[in-house]
Amino acid sequence: MAVDSLTAARVATVRRDTWARLAGVPWGVVFSLLVLLLTTVAAIAPQLLAPGDPLHADPLQSHLPPGPGHPAGTDIQGRDVLTRIIHGARYSMLIGLGATATAVILGVVLGALAGAAPAWADRVVSRLVDVVASFPEVLLALLMIAFTGRGTLNLVLALGVAGLPKYARTVRSNVRLAGAAGYVEQARTFGISRARILARHVLPNALGALPVIVTIGFGGAIIGASGLSFLGLGPQPPAAEWGLMLSESRAYLRQAWWSGVFPGAALTLVVIAATILGRALQARYERRNR
Repeated sequence: MAVDSLTAARVATVRRDTWARLAGVPWGVVFSLLVLLLTTVAAIAPQLLAPGDPLHADPLQSHLPPGPGHPAGTDIQGRDVLTRIIHGARYSMLIGLGATATAVILGVVLGALAGAAPAWADRVVSRLVDVVASFPEVLLALLMIAFTGRGTLNLVLALGVAGLPKYARTVRSNVRLAGAAGYVEQARTFGISRARILARHVLPNALGALPVIVTIGFGGAIIGASGLSFLGLGPQPPAAEWGLMLSESRAYLRQAWWSGVFPGAALTLVVIAATILGRALQARYERRNR
């Protein structure tokens, strides 16, 4: 009986502590997590939320206003706007994640090389990163697509290359700081190779700030992808992609505002959610490193 009472007391304490922690989470973070969770579900399994076909067109139902059967109305071709928004989450999430992953991989490699290499190699890599950073991200991506051609894969690569400077600079700076730490000097005295020190001791400590930058950069990648898709440089019609939907609706906003407002609202919500979550991670990281 005593053991059961002790176990029950521990369970009650754990529950109380868990609820206390959850109650302390800012509402903005909760909102962001819910938005990103819903967007992820829409990207992975859109049929769960919208079983209809996002490409199904019915000219007889062109530009129907929001109402029963079409909660967000229809577009010029009679396609359900809500269905297309939900299915369009896949494009936005995949492009955003792909571009962010590309930028992180290239940035970490270049940053680690610049931070751990001799001075001359550091100067070469740093100048290369400075050249990339001198262009606005969307402009550089636009120039790259002009050479590589349109398409989703080229869009991902262009945004990834354009976004790498912030990751490369962060990793380089942190590698330099970690490389001067006492434990790294001790590892060198034991004859451990430079590559092993970098992989086992320096990089794990140098990558601590990356989740913050990645979260914020993910939102930027999504809005950059939508902007370039708006210009016709991403997925091509009749794809259900938010930037492309905005582009297709711009000529009809006066008579069918819903065909552009709702995709724009979805894009805005996801970007705001990623930014709020990134700022929350940044505040936590700064508190931990004071």
